[in-house]
Amino acid sequence: MVRVTSTPRRDVLRAGAGLVAGGAFAAGCGTGQAAAPPPTPASTAPASATPASRRPSAAPAPRAYPGHPAQITHGPRNRPRVALTFHGQGDPALARALLTTAEQHGARLTVLAVGTWLDEHPDLARRVLDGGHDLGNHTQRHIGINTLAEADARREITDCAGRLARLTGSIGTWFRPSRAPAASPLVTRLARAAGYPHVLSYDVDSLDYTRPGAAAVTRRVLAGVRNGSVVSLHFGYPDTVAALPDVLTELGRRGLRAVTTTELLS
Repeated sequence: MVRVTSTPRRDVLRAGAGLVAGGAFAAGCGTGQAAAPPPTPASTAPASATPASRRPSAAPAPRAYPGHPAQITHGPRNRPRVALTFHGQGDPALARALLTTAEQHGARLTVLAVGTWLDEHPDLARRVLDGGHDLGNHTQRHIGINTLAEADARREITDCAGRLARLTGSIGTWFRPSRAPAASPLVTRLARAAGYPHVLSYDVDSLDYTRPGAAAVTRRVLAGVRNGSVVSLHFGYPDTVAALPDVLTELGRRGLRAVTTTELLS
């Protein structure tokens, strides 16, 4: 039998404590409820022994941008930057492919996630943030929020905000209304009350959700984009995955850099 010395044993126990803590975090994300901390046996190190570098950091919080309207459609027109913003739902494999493609091109995206999608794929919240992208709120159920009664519209915003907060420590940096290019005055007010100083709209619509083919998505984005543009795209559509490399290549040729919306406005 191989004898385990005291030093390796401490290392093993610390790693075990880290795995237990990580499991509790994943359970809390998956159920949408805070998981009760597991009991700590007397012979193991407490969860606080997990190195700080291995603990998920809190995501950035929303911020106000003085000089910009409550509803933002584009950034400064005097800088060669654009924001590619994605409605976050659909096949997670397509979402991961889009994120990876963007990162390979040195681009950063803005993902507005639907709450029910986060419920089904909680790991994607951290995947977005770990890739250096913005993560925001696109309502809980992706229904026509401008048509809802005040209490229902508020719940759509705050329920998704709660999902984001449990997964990342933040309600997300942006809010975008669902099934509408712009928020009504009521929804704008409710978003502000929930902690979002601005509503994020866009000035270029790819119409990728109509499934027109990758070439058509590419043409439409490139025909409308210019300095400061905010482009609306979607996870969940193969056409968008196929179009993104050509979009990013041509943006680079024009000297336009794809950045997060936070960077676009900073």
